Amino acid sequence: MRRILPLFALPLLVASMPAADPAAFTAHTIASDLRGGYQVVAADLNHDGRPDLIALASGMRELVWFENPGWQRHVLATGVSRMINCVVAGDEIVLASEFNNEAKNSPGVVSVLRPGADVTQPWSVTEIDRIPTSHRLRLAHRGDGKVIVVNAALTAANTGAPDFRGATPLVYYIPGEWKRREIGSIEGLVHGIFVTDWNGDKRDDVLVAGFSGIQLFAAKKDGTWSMSQIAAGDPAPWPKSGSSDVTVGHLGKQRFLAAIEPWHGNQVSVYTERAGKWTRRVIDTGLTDGHTIHAADFDGDGNDAIVAGFRGAPHSVYIYRASGGEWTRSVLDDGGMGAAACAVVDLNGDKRPDLACIDGARLKWYENVAAKR
Repeated sequence: MRRILPLFALPLLVASMPAADPAAFTAHTIASDLRGGYQVVAADLNHDGRPDLIALASGMRELVWFENPGWQRHVLATGVSRMINCVVAGDEIVLASEFNNEAKNSPGVVSVLRPGADVTQPWSVTEIDRIPTSHRLRLAHRGDGKVIVVNAALTAANTGAPDFRGATPLVYYIPGEWKRREIGSIEGLVHGIFVTDWNGDKRDDVLVAGFSGIQLFAAKKDGTWSMSQIAAGDPAPWPKSGSSDVTVGHLGKQRFLAAIEPWHGNQVSVYTERAGKWTRRVIDTGLTDGHTIHAADFDGDGNDAIVAGFRGAPHSVYIYRASGGEWTRSVLDDGGMGAAACAVVDLNGDKRPDLACIDGARLKWYENVAAKR
């Protein structure tokens, strides 16, 4: 375990030191034969009151799910290629496929999957849209009891590496209608989005992380959206600038942002607000190909920890906790999970948040066995 940067210090990594770990996890392997594991989604697909896990693997032509608690494997869809993201919207699943980092090779097919009488059998697949580099799909609440599905492309349709300059589209769909509606656009590559009710008006807003930093798209009552800049992210010159993935956490009543920076980067940054401005502090620079970040209160002390996973060696998932004005890092899985994505979810019904993570070949869940405070 390592002691990392003090909360209000300069962005430098400090020396290693032993520290107590208030949360503990037991790892369980669900699958080890995936190809290109990229996203894990928790949802109760068979309506038995227990969240199941969808394992999206970009190198496979089957979208599969695992049934909680025995983790039996079932197929949701066949004959799909280059899957990149999915989201569950009620009894339907929205899937983005045919993905490539270069827009000219990425038609960005968006499809809706619908179950038959037996949810363990393959679902029907209906294409609803095509947006080049469709990349991130998330569910958002409108504030009227209904939901929308947000679709963030990776890049503009007329751009390419390494700069990826251009207006990257952010759109949404209303389930049942499945017609594309505009939210706005962002200059340059967009990697991560995070849905949250930012201003407490009961309508979900969207945080966007990419080359241009972190932006907020706030949902208005009339159905339009307003964009504002939250932070610039890594100050390095374009295209090494900005942010990659973002999440929101709380230390007591204080809200913070946590981000992986820059794109697929090595840094974990924490942002805190002072007088309406968000101040950036790098708490770690030891990631390799960082790709997923979350915040959750695992031990019930009222403070969220940060979970960050990275795909490069040594292939690990780190947990950061704030205590006494400092962030402390512990290792969740040392070498056993090059996490492309994780999900925070109570998988065993004990009212504690667990973790599920996916990498190239493996899907694991980490049972939270910490003593509650």
